[in-house]
Amino acid sequence: MNIIVCVKLVPDPEAPPASFKIDTAANKMTLAAGVNMVVSPFDEQAVEAALRVKDKKGGKITVLSLGMGLPRDVIKKPLAMGADDLVILEDAAFEGGDSWSTAYALSQAIKKIGAFDLIFCGRQAADWDSGQVGSGIAEFLGIPSVTIARKVEIQDSKAVVERVVSDGYEVIETSLPALITVSNELGEARFATLKGIMGAAKKQPVIWKAADIGADASKVGSAGRLARLVKLFQPVREGKCEIIQGESPADAAVKLALRLREAKVI
Repeated sequence: MNIIVCVKLVPDPEAPPASFKIDTAANKMTLAAGVNMVVSPFDEQAVEAALRVKDKKGGKITVLSLGMGLPRDVIKKPLAMGADDLVILEDAAFEGGDSWSTAYALSQAIKKIGAFDLIFCGRQAADWDSGQVGSGIAEFLGIPSVTIARKVEIQDSKAVVERVVSDGYEVIETSLPALITVSNELGEARFATLKGIMGAAKKQPVIWKAADIGADASKVGSAGRLARLVKLFQPVREGKCEIIQGESPADAAVKLALRLREAKVI
């Protein structure tokens, strides 16, 4: 099995909200010093899904990422977990892209990587939560896709996927090659071993620029954006408290019930 996993680095989701500052004039976010970049949690589970397939069927896992100046010790985590190769799209031309231009760039890189059986992506990135890039890659490559997977099994030349739905899951069978986006219901991603960490430290990623993957310059980065960001802001949450009193606990309870009914809570 030749498997490709698309991985994105995001600001640590566990960082306190005060670490994120919004420049409303420029519609940009800035981070406080000390906020680390991490592999998006859903993408870690995509790596885990690929490793489970490799454990049973053998093969090779290539990790693909896009970004400028990605910290090597962080982006190499999938290698430490057990992936084989790492390809990074690192070019100023990729900066400022949206879901469409990112999906296009990644699909071009996948074409350059060559033959594959499966592509895994996280169900969505932990920063923008768009959940569009995986399906976009499949569209550019002209292959079937299944989203929000909690389990993936390879049977003969097909993938059998348990896909999460609102009231449980549904089972979908698809031919290969295919793209699958993975959800947290898959379970926890494995820890990197000391041997894996040491091996990852010795491996150097392959770096490709836009020209290396034959990308149309008008379709990548900010030049290829189709989405327009109208407003970026931090939501304001306000809470109000109303004290219900009564002559006795029973009287207070009655008044509380009436107030909740007025508020259409009950």
